[in-house]
Amino acid sequence: MPINLELTTKRLTLRPISQNDVGLVVEMYTDERVMKYARGRNSKDKIIEEMGMHIRRGGNGCLGKWCVSDRITGESLGTIALLPLPTDRDDTDWDQLIEGQFPKDDIEIGYFLRRVAWGRGYATEAAQEILRFVFEHSPFEKIVAVIDPRNNNSRRVLQKVGFESTGVRLAYGEDLPGFQIIRENWLSRQ
Repeated sequence: MPINLELTTKRLTLRPISQNDVGLVVEMYTDERVMKYARGRNSKDKIIEEMGMHIRRGGNGCLGKWCVSDRITGESLGTIALLPLPTDRDDTDWDQLIEGQFPKDDIEIGYFLRRVAWGRGYATEAAQEILRFVFEHSPFEKIVAVIDPRNNNSRRVLQKVGFESTGVRLAYGEDLPGFQIIRENWLSRQ
């Protein structure tokens, strides 16, 4: 039976990102403040050129990016993703997203929100739903995350949803603070 990839929470709808979301991605990835802790802003041309990679899915749809939107108004608020964590390279290895296959690399959670959506608990709510989804519909025993050491807001989101610090780890070609949540620990919080 196919997995339903459209997820809902009290306030949000999460659906697989599509080519129609290019405006949202351009808005966020060209915004210097949104991209402050993610290696800086991108060019509009580069984003448009790479949009095909952003809509790829793998692992029976369990891996990829979702558009996060307001459940009532439909307004797009940001994105949340489950993707293979790169270690010695500075971007996701998109070739690991293959339908029906689950990569052997660690899978990371990541999220970006438009500035108008900051400070309202949307990242926490979306992350909780993505963790429920992945631990109920995939074979992954753990999900990891890394942050820029200055990004205290992202650190708080991860802690709220149950991630624990694993110390510094190599990711995106840098030594960054690492976090993880294990299925068993997630289940004990439910």
